Amino acid sequence: MVVFAGQGDARRSMALLWRTEGSAPPRAQRASGPRPALSVEAIIEAGVAVADADGMAALSMRAVGERLGRTAMALYTYVPGKSELVDLMYDHVLAELPTEYDLAPGWRSAVTSWAEDLWDFSLRHPWVLQVSQARPVLGPHEYRSLETLLRLLYATELDSAALRRIVGTLFHCVRGAAQTVAESRLAAASTGVSDEEWWRARSGMLTEMVPNFAERFPLLVRLETEGAAPEPDASVPYLEREARATFEAGLSVILDGIEAAVARDRRAAADARSGATSARPLG
Repeated sequence: MVVFAGQGDARRSMALLWRTEGSAPPRAQRASGPRPALSVEAIIEAGVAVADADGMAALSMRAVGERLGRTAMALYTYVPGKSELVDLMYDHVLAELPTEYDLAPGWRSAVTSWAEDLWDFSLRHPWVLQVSQARPVLGPHEYRSLETLLRLLYATELDSAALRRIVGTLFHCVRGAAQTVAESRLAAASTGVSDEEWWRARSGMLTEMVPNFAERFPLLVRLETEGAAPEPDASVPYLEREARATFEAGLSVILDGIEAAVARDRRAAADARSGATSARPLG
């Protein structure tokens, strides 16, 4: 399930995201009895609770209203509809991400910590991985998360053109691997079949149905034979182990590439300085 941000009324959505003038409802609706007054914040938090517990597919204004002890109609004074609510929920949970990282040990250590935090966050709120990056929410916490990463990456002293692509690569690395874990968990919950059961049932049939598998796909067999992982932790499902290993390996390769680019830039700068010095006239 893919959800596209920014599908509601643009002006109202942006006003609610940034809490600008005109975003507040005309009046607060106080409930009779012990129920608290409705507010944009209460509706957002209830929406997050629904999505965290039951997934994005379960999110509706009715479900949010029921969690608050109200009808869906009671919510529309505060949030125009589900589309705007998704934007608000997405930006709201991004506020959980840290904004301060210690650069004293170096940018690589800081970026690694940032990636680990984004990994944990993505699996804490797996529904955020269903919000497409094709159309960003454009909320304050979304921009803040980008600002945080850029502060770490500018410490490399690479130019902005290089960093623009590195930012996207890092986000894709973390989100892509985390999405595999989230979908693996969703598949097991939706089908009632675990990863181990699924793989055991199908992989065992390959040698039976394709006896010449090794001849047809020799490089795949080589990869599985030579690149086999150490004895796995049986308490962690197969796809989750693989996704975590992919995340760690991918992040390491990206950071190695950044270090190589930093070293290349420094060599080029040193060569330019050396060339300028040798070109000076004598006397």
